[in-house]
Amino acid sequence: MNQRHVFGEVFTLETAIASFVFVAVLALLAIAVIRRRAGAGREPSRRAERNRLESYYLGALAAIAVFLVVYTALANHREYQTKADQPTARVDVTAFQWCWKFSYPGSAAQRAVSVQGTCRNNRFPTLVVPTGTTIKIRVTSKDVIHSMWIPALRYKMDAFPNHENTFSLTFDRAGRWRGRCAEFCGERHKAMDFWVKAVSPDEYRKWLAKQAAGSATGAAV
Repeated sequence: MNQRHVFGEVFTLETAIASFVFVAVLALLAIAVIRRRAGAGREPSRRAERNRLESYYLGALAAIAVFLVVYTALANHREYQTKADQPTARVDVTAFQWCWKFSYPGSAAQRAVSVQGTCRNNRFPTLVVPTGTTIKIRVTSKDVIHSMWIPALRYKMDAFPNHENTFSLTFDRAGRWRGRCAEFCGERHKAMDFWVKAVSPDEYRKWLAKQAAGSATGAAV
């Protein structure tokens, strides 16, 4: 997934920098302890504080922080610039106690489609999306606060009653991933799962036509 690639890239960089800083701090601490033991019994130094050295430390830390912010912003901008040239599709996600409803708005050539599951006996609804297309997902809740979470894609968005949150996903390959509710929402919260299935654009159009011709009640695809 494009977004997962960006998040993974930024996370890897941040982890590398954090690891370097962590090791450097431990090394300095070890050096200070060793030098302190070697100098036991001596009078402590009365030299003035090293303000210049401390300024270097602060400057280096500030530069790292600014670099991470700028790098993350540029990575996100690059991703959104790429998505701007891609075709788009939209799915409205409604969370409720205790399952999901996925609605695909209609058009002049296509009836609206809704997929809804019961989340009982492994009857989880499937969010079907096309590859190579930016999917705009609008998330809301019918009752209490829920959270749409797709662990493998590193995406999570809260669902609030009477409010819509929007995010975008782009799938660069076909596949199937499991999602779940990440916000405790009552008795059957742990069973509130769903599937995300990415298919080719042709297969997606055929699926939409088939669902529009019949009745989509949310059986797994």
